[in-house]
Amino acid sequence: MTKTGSNIPPVLRPAQTPARSLTELAERFARDTRGSLDGVTVTGITIATSDLNPGEVFVGIHGRNRHGAEFAQQTAELGASAILTDAEGAGIAAGAGLPILIVDDPRGELGEIAKWVFDTSHDLPLLFGTTGTDGKTSITHLLDGLLGQLGVVTGLSSSALRVVAGERIMARLTTPEAYEMHALLAVMRERGVEAAAIEVSVQAIMRHRVDAVVFDVAMFTNLSHDHMDDFSGMDEYLEAKLPLFQPDRARRAVVSLDTPAGATVVERAGVPVVTIATPAIAVDQDLAATAQWTVTVNEETLEGTGFTLTNNEDGRTLTSFVPVIGPHMAANSGAAIVMLLEAGYDWERISSALARDEGIKAHLPGRAEKIHGEGGPAVYVDFGHTPVGIEKTLEGLRRVTAGKLVVMLGADGSRDTTKRFAMGKAAGDYGDIVIITDHNPRMEDPAIVRRMLLEGARSVKSEEEAYEISPPETAIVEAVKLIGPGDALMWFGPGHQDHRDVQGVRLFYSGRELARQALIDAGWPVGERRWKNPYADDGSHH
Repeated sequence: MTKTGSNIPPVLRPAQTPARSLTELAERFARDTRGSLDGVTVTGITIATSDLNPGEVFVGIHGRNRHGAEFAQQTAELGASAILTDAEGAGIAAGAGLPILIVDDPRGELGEIAKWVFDTSHDLPLLFGTTGTDGKTSITHLLDGLLGQLGVVTGLSSSALRVVAGERIMARLTTPEAYEMHALLAVMRERGVEAAAIEVSVQAIMRHRVDAVVFDVAMFTNLSHDHMDDFSGMDEYLEAKLPLFQPDRARRAVVSLDTPAGATVVERAGVPVVTIATPAIAVDQDLAATAQWTVTVNEETLEGTGFTLTNNEDGRTLTSFVPVIGPHMAANSGAAIVMLLEAGYDWERISSALARDEGIKAHLPGRAEKIHGEGGPAVYVDFGHTPVGIEKTLEGLRRVTAGKLVVMLGADGSRDTTKRFAMGKAAGDYGDIVIITDHNPRMEDPAIVRRMLLEGARSVKSEEEAYEISPPETAIVEAVKLIGPGDALMWFGPGHQDHRDVQGVRLFYSGRELARQALIDAGWPVGERRWKNPYADDGSHH
């Protein structure tokens, strides 16, 4: 069952939820109750009125601006069976006429409660969880592609998509809230999913979204500048990721030594660890040389990257190809393969599938995603939003671009401002021309975001080589006018996203579709569309 409103993606629910009594829920988790619980049955749980189904428990959490219990009356009208909240929320919700269960920390306890409600303590798919600054989404989708090549029924949860046995919906958050995560796992079990790849953001670990989930294999990719609006520094940022590598969260781990933070993860992990490194991108070559697995880049083209994965202990090697540009994508591919091996998939089965298919067959939405067709300029869209991520992608593209490289760049508003200068500088370091435009302003003035990016770009480029064009609908048209055969255009910002948040309003918007149309209007060939056109339903979305 799903429920959604407007253009907000739905939350998947299992068709069959175990019959749970509110009395038993209270006995297990509540420290106090209000009202009669007799005869009340629980059919689900949620923290959002937008996806509340009749019979579900509504969890009232103290948010940044309001207490969720303020919506108690609305949830009663929508058919909620009860309210679960803290003592403050119980007072707020008292007039709604629903039974109230009181817990000390609704968000902190939601994972265990959702696990009980959706009965996700058994018979789950193999679970792969990936965290790190860059590469999380790519590895998650590479895992999904590889598993598909092995004939496995898969599930996936990334910042781009939720996928269950072939059903695909857009993601809301990078990692679902705990109630959605456990509902998703229940749906996967119900539909016969054998293995699922989950992207785990640092916010997911900190904000209890993956509580009561144990990953069979957890992966650490790297650590670089991001989220400094949430942390006092890089040490605190890394510290927030470390809980994923303890026995209550994972059974074993794969850790990349491409950044020094990997050594800390290995040292602090409470589960068995294997290490991997890609010398072509490693920060510390001596550290990389200690890894148990090495990824060597063999080939770089506009169509993708060839690589060899080597086990440094027994000498096994596997050579393959990933259809995405850049050595970092070879690193991500090697990591995904080692994660499969750590989960128990057979080396020969994996190598045979890759040989049969002449490489990894995976679609990475919004990750150096190809828009162009044959015979014209190369055009890509990318979700890159960290300085290192932008640098790695452009470094790879620069090496395979015979002509000029145009970089179009936007950044999130109402997010980490300290990285914007470095993002702009990275674009300027590799691009011949840099066009700064808008991306996702949220509640911030987009002109301020553009100015900070432009300062970084102009630290290495002249005014003629780095300038701003707003809105992005105009910017992409002007950018395409600058390129021809042999040239390349990389648009950082929207990537896979199908919307923008402008002053709290979610607007349909697709960088992929805009880039595609700009190429068509300029008379250049385009590739096959592998996404839904968000403007196709009616013309009002423009």
